[in-house]
Amino acid sequence: MGKSGRFEEQMLPLFEERDAPLAATLPQGGRLPSYIKDHRSRLRARFMAGGATAIPDYELLELILFRSIPRQDVKPLARQLLDHFGDFNRVITASPERLGDVQGVGQAVICDLKILEAAAQRMARARVMQRQVISSWDALLDYCHTAMAHRETEQFRVLYLDRKNALIADEEQARGTVDHVPVYPREVAKRALELNSSALILVHNHPSGDPTPSQSDIAMTRKVEAALEALGVTLHDHLIIGASQELSFRAEGLLC
Repeated sequence: MGKSGRFEEQMLPLFEERDAPLAATLPQGGRLPSYIKDHRSRLRARFMAGGATAIPDYELLELILFRSIPRQDVKPLARQLLDHFGDFNRVITASPERLGDVQGVGQAVICDLKILEAAAQRMARARVMQRQVISSWDALLDYCHTAMAHRETEQFRVLYLDRKNALIADEEQARGTVDHVPVYPREVAKRALELNSSALILVHNHPSGDPTPSQSDIAMTRKVEAALEALGVTLHDHLIIGASQELSFRAEGLLC
């Protein structure tokens, strides 16, 4: 048996012991069915031995659901969630209302998935806050995709930068519908002054998955740029986040 197999054997008792306290809440003698208990122990040990790359998406989702639903086999629900939403990211970022439409999903599952989503966003955000945007551009794009790529409605965010182009604030300016979000250039400019920001980046998502800008996107960007220019604040870029890629107004020559 290889090193990975020995590690899994060492981990099994630890995971079995963690499930043991749940027995007091179970019916019919209070014991977790052995096939569920063994499966959970093996899956946890395999994850600890090989990490996320050692297991497919539905098993990673199972690991999350173990905590939410301690007294039943959660593999069918994990597969059902993936079939319903399409992929792991869309399950995690789905709205509580849409998650609740899936049979078998209760408040415990919804809460745990939303905690995971919040944790992922904070970790991605921590990689870019107070850092120079130009030198952390890939990390910035990762954060934007984590926070916005799988949202079902449009969201408009403003990233405010200081004189050294370090990110000092990341704020949601507005939320909208599936294809429109209201943006008020004067509010964006006013907030830049309040934060003593020297430059900013606009970011919004396209729930359709296609980051191609609409004519209203282009017109709104030019209005924001004009409002900022009057105050001596630079608009570095406007990013549109799609499902798997983003579009940069600067790269496309859509900014002056």
